[in-house]
Amino acid sequence: MSTLIAINGGGEYSPTKEQASSRGGLSLLLHRRWRMLLVGAKYKLFLLLFLFTWLYFLSSEIPSLMGWNPHYPSSVSYPSRGGYTVVINTWKRNTLLKQSVAHYASCHGTDAIHVVWSETDPPSQKLKDYLKKVVLKKSKAAHKPNFRFDLNKEDNLNNRFKPIEDLRTDAIFSVDDDVIVPCRTLDFAFTVWKTAPLTMVGFVPRMHWPYEEKNGLTQHRYCGWWPVWWKGTYNMVLSKAAFFHKKYLDIYTNKMPSSIHDYVSRERNCEDIAMSFLVANATGASPIWVKGKIYEIGSSGISSLKSHNDKRNKCTNDFISIFGTMPLVSTNVKVVDATRHEWFW
Repeated sequence: MSTLIAINGGGEYSPTKEQASSRGGLSLLLHRRWRMLLVGAKYKLFLLLFLFTWLYFLSSEIPSLMGWNPHYPSSVSYPSRGGYTVVINTWKRNTLLKQSVAHYASCHGTDAIHVVWSETDPPSQKLKDYLKKVVLKKSKAAHKPNFRFDLNKEDNLNNRFKPIEDLRTDAIFSVDDDVIVPCRTLDFAFTVWKTAPLTMVGFVPRMHWPYEEKNGLTQHRYCGWWPVWWKGTYNMVLSKAAFFHKKYLDIYTNKMPSSIHDYVSRERNCEDIAMSFLVANATGASPIWVKGKIYEIGSSGISSLKSHNDKRNKCTNDFISIFGTMPLVSTNVKVVDATRHEWFW
């Protein structure tokens, strides 16, 4: 015998009706929750699409946001003739040299290739003939690049910055024999350099951080890639892959203090830091780092030695003493090819 209880609304109550009512209420509740989830998902999808659209726009504006735009030259102008001269520093790595010469001969902007040769024995006639043929074969331009060995009587890192006669270009691209920069990336960096031809433009940034006082003077520590990546700041680009104006070859060789030449010869290191000091001291400007993928095809060199960073620390502070100041100018400007749509540091 069922018990009837009056409820608001005048209806009757029974356990059977209660179960049916509960099932209906649960279905309604689930329906409402599904609607809320769908509305929330649509809202999140809209936000996600908006975010990606904004990031895409930001990436296309990178050059102007970073203070550089290839369509608007800097206020400091300096006429640049033709393309660029590739100056390759090599040392007893003929296999790497062959790869390097073949690659740079294929780049559109290459006007000439000079190999800085500092070995005791001159290059063989076989090597000379091979490289000349490679240059003619690999070049895609109607005007074939000039090719020449610049021979030196002694092994000295200062040789890489000796003046070169009969240059047809203002731009020098200094590169080690084991570094390959893709032609498109190289030509883009050349475009950047033409907007600021008195400074150095390169692919390998480094930083010198002040870290302690010694005898009333601030000491500086040479830092590699990871501190640059972490803090986003640099004050030099290595000449193992960098553009600079040809006039700096004459200044380095004939006007820079001879004590720095002697230092580089003795320590067999730091010629790139010396060139960075020279350019920064002449311009009062920071270098420009061009973000781009480069390939190091060699497996060894002086930078692989354990004492390398210690020597770099010492020569940095010794050069500061010789110059009488720390000329390097820090910056966090990075130039990226906007067509590559890179969003990250």
